[in-house]
Amino acid sequence: MDARPLLNRRLDGLGTTIFAEMSALATATGAINLGQGFPDTDGPEAVREAAVRALREGRGNQYPPGPGVPELRAAISEHQRRFYELTVDPDTEVLVTAGATEAIAAAMLALLEPGDEVIAFEPFYDSYAACVAMAGATRVPLTLRAPSFRPDLDELRSKITPRTRLLLLNTPHNPTGTVLTRDELGAIAALAVEHDLLVVTDEVYEHLTFDGTAHVPIAAFPGMRERTVSISSAGKTFSFTGWKVGWVTASAPLVTAVRTAKQYLTYVSAGPFQYAVAEALRLPDSFFDGLRADLRSKRDLLADGLTAAGFEVYLPQGTYFVTTDVAPFGEKDAYAFCRALPERCGVVAVPNSVFYDDPEAGRSQVRFTFCKRKSVLEEATTRLKRLAV
Repeated sequence: MDARPLLNRRLDGLGTTIFAEMSALATATGAINLGQGFPDTDGPEAVREAAVRALREGRGNQYPPGPGVPELRAAISEHQRRFYELTVDPDTEVLVTAGATEAIAAAMLALLEPGDEVIAFEPFYDSYAACVAMAGATRVPLTLRAPSFRPDLDELRSKITPRTRLLLLNTPHNPTGTVLTRDELGAIAALAVEHDLLVVTDEVYEHLTFDGTAHVPIAAFPGMRERTVSISSAGKTFSFTGWKVGWVTASAPLVTAVRTAKQYLTYVSAGPFQYAVAEALRLPDSFFDGLRADLRSKRDLLADGLTAAGFEVYLPQGTYFVTTDVAPFGEKDAYAFCRALPERCGVVAVPNSVFYDDPEAGRSQVRFTFCKRKSVLEEATTRLKRLAV
């Protein structure tokens, strides 16, 4: 047999995702899973019933249109105008995908060539590394450092080379909870225009911001409309992560490029759910306001509990994750800490070191999610206080 390794060398070292590993650990130990970011309650009943209605009426039970059903594309266009005053043509500038993860993969495969460089803010969601690798490009990390986790824009400028093709942004940012400011986005946009760079921006937590912090799309800045691929999804906003309905909005040429790659990945997906998400995007402002208020109270509950347990806590501006540091416990290795945590106090978390190209940069950081029922968070914080004994 050929002695060459079976796995494509571009994927060497990626292995099983940390989320699968830690969720399996939670199942094996019966621990509370505050590692993987999925809610433990369903989203709005009206949205779920819209999916049932679509199934019963035979809408989407066969292959939906490649770009997505017209009803959802229209709703996405309306959403961009309603919240950001962005005009998006539903017929040529919207593409529905199998979640944001497929949208990111399709964008990387469509827009990158081997040898291109992609600048991404680390820590970054683990699929970014895999998608850039599959495209044959090279990741160039810009490290967000505790305690502020703000980007160093001078360092960003210094990392741009003639091989830089694309900036991969994520705001609100997973796992740190940083939300890029209007000034930061303006400076990044100016660099993209100056160096003729593409920007792919992951905005799945766009409605999950707190304390008056607002999400601002970089596509709204001068010169960015024609060079930005904006990505979002229904999973985080509406608590139906299993439906895997995401989308791309961009200029027609960019959408055409991304669609070319996407059609050879899943082709189409989630037919009946697309109709339901179209209705979800048209929910009143009270839904989005209530979502933020509920998550903020859960954020504060978990953050207070983690502080009482002895963690150093970095309060997030957005997402539904809290990054902490375990150094106050005399711990240096967050991965080892997370492996032992279920046995020590019956809680599962995720080590941030897996989200860095340089694991030393986040060696002692641990991420917890607060998108769970308050009773679950209360029990988790009670268990975590055993660490303070």
